[in-house]
Amino acid sequence: MQDFPHQYRVSANAKAAGNVVLSSSGVPDLPSAAPAEFGGPGDQWSPESLLVAAVADCFILSFRAIARASQVDWESLTCDVDGKLERVDRVTQFTHFDVSATLALAPGSDEAKAQRLLEKAEHACLITNSLKAGTHLKTSVRISEG
Repeated sequence: MQDFPHQYRVSANAKAAGNVVLSSSGVPDLPSAAPAEFGGPGDQWSPESLLVAAVADCFILSFRAIARASQVDWESLTCDVDGKLERVDRVTQFTHFDVSATLALAPGSDEAKAQRLLEKAEHACLITNSLKAGTHLKTSVRISEG
């Protein structure tokens, strides 16, 4: 890992109508548009959906790093996130993220330890740590059948 601070650069380009194209060095361009809730087409990634996706992605990547450091083997992790957007004091903002994580472990795994690592991942996620909206984690840990 590189020393801090890290810098991340993204460019957004658009014409008067149509998609916004997001670009960053080394990755494919990503078209985006306003979500249906704001009059957009509803068939593109939007800033709102990208933010909620970043919460889910960061949670899984945080768990992956913590599990690796703790030498915990796992099979799969699904993370569903619901972000709540509201008007608060005439400002539109995300006020809460509900994170639902389902972890599958190999037979013989320590469920209690895996649960602790999921909770640790929630606290380690740099995306949610960077947002003022609260989060609530709901977890499910299951042992796969042989």
